[in-house]
Formats: sequence, structure tokens, C-alpha cells
Amino acid sequence: MVCLLGAIFTLTACGQKTTDPTPKTITGPIDLVTRDEGSGTRAAFNEMLGITTNGIDNTTPAAIVQNGTDQVMTLVEEDAGAIGYISLGSLNSTVKAMKVDHVAPTEDNIVNGTYKLYRPFIIVTNKNKSLSAVAEDFINFILSRDGQQVVREGGYVPIQTDKSYQSQSLSGNINISGSTSVGPVMEKLAEAYERQNPQVTINITQNGSSAGIQAARQGSSDFGMSSRELTDSEQDVSETVIANDGIVVIASKANAADDISSEALKQIYLGNVKNWEDIKS
Repeated sequence: MVCLLGAIFTLTACGQKTTDPTPKTITGPIDLVTRDEGSGTRAAFNEMLGITTNGIDNTTPAAIVQNGTDQVMTLVEEDAGAIGYISLGSLNSTVKAMKVDHVAPTEDNIVNGTYKLYRPFIIVTNKNKSLSAVAEDFINFILSRDGQQVVREGGYVPIQTDKSYQSQSLSGNINISGSTSVGPVMEKLAEAYERQNPQVTINITQNGSSAGIQAARQGSSDFGMSSRELTDSEQDVSETVIANDGIVVIASKANAADDISSEALKQIYLGNVKNWEDIKS
């Protein structure tokens, strides 16, 4: 398969880096990139756009599935015909964030309600198992002003809080698993917490929202990270919102397109729109 990069561009094999820094109008096939089925980002994106209906994920089988945020960004960076979606907090300069319905994905636009693609980041704990003192203390840190400042500095949208945090000089290990979207901010929170509590070690495994929720249910992790809401079958865990995050639609910086409608996104991921020139605003 090849990616057509416009009339004055040479045909370039998908997955190869584009070397011309000047953005071009892209024509030809849309190489749509999605996350794996266990991803909370995929679940939230699909629910918001109506790609999932009656519990059925209708993402076209033509979508290229990637198992993590970094993999999505790398593929989109290197393929001028690609489109994908990631967490706002994971966005970097290697790809371009597109406006959706003429609104840029920024913290201010999420807070004022004009950017619609956003979801909560949650942690889940087993309702039938008490947390260790150190795990409970780490959650207290996350929900404090100190913790939420880390959230903001990480590029995410903090929750409102007036709680302060004071180290209790605890020691021990905390095991966390789950969402690859929540993972980066959790790592920053863990680093900040460990600086105040040097006798604590926090182990973080990024393996998807569903895996993190399951680990919390089974008790193999102190708590799980999720970037989607709980399903009806997952009500045996407790959830706590720790931040809000936008879902950013990304394209290659070689692509001149910078705005897309939510309806066009839906039709692309349903497989009804397959070429860049067929996208309607």
C-alpha cells in the first residue's frame, strides 16, 4: 500500500518518514490509526463520536491498531496520510494536533466546554480489600494541591481541590497498572511523591485500562488506572477521578489539514470515508 502525498509529492511507502518540512494538501487513502480494544482512550473516543453503539465497537477493520500512545504518535509522524488520536497530556511536537469542529484541544477549551472530546482519568480500587497505609497516602497526595499542580504541569486538566498534603514519612511499595494514557501523568505523580517520601517505591505497569481494572479487581495491583468509565460488569471496584484529559486528533506535520468535524471523524472510523479529498467540513 502507498500513501499519496499530493500532486507534487512523490508516492511514499506508508510508514516512511516524510522529509519535506512544508505541509502539503494530502490526497489519496486515509491511513486511520486506532488503539487496541483494551484501551480506555479508544473506548472513550468511540463513545463520544458514536462509533460504538449498543455496546458494539463499529471501528472499521481497515484501521491500523496500535497498542500504546507512543506507537500511535510514531506511526502518524512517519505517515503523511495518517490520522490518529491520543491523550492531550501525551501530545508533543512530533505530530500536529487538529482542531475538531473548529475548536483547538486546549485546557481552557476543555474547562469552558467548547472542546467536546475529553474524559476523566480515574483510579480504581477493590471495594473488598483495604488499601495499605502508603497506597492511601499516595492517593491523598494525588488529590492534594501539590498533586494537582503536577497534573497541570504535565499538560492535563486538574480537578478542583483545597486539600493540602503533608508527608507522613511512610515506607513500602505501591503497585499500579493500567492505562497507557494515564501512565505518563502517574509517573510524574509518583516521582513527586517519592521525593517527599524517599522510603516508598512505586511500580507502574502501563498495559491498558481494562488490564488495570482487572488487576485492581483481583488484588494484584493496589489500584488500576483507567482512561474510560467503568462498564456495568465492573461495578465491584471504586473509582476516583484524578484529572481530566482531552482526546487529541493528530495528523502528520507534513499534512496541511488542521481542522476536521466530529461527523467526518465518525465516518472515517466507521470506514465510510476513505480518502482525504472526500472529507467534508
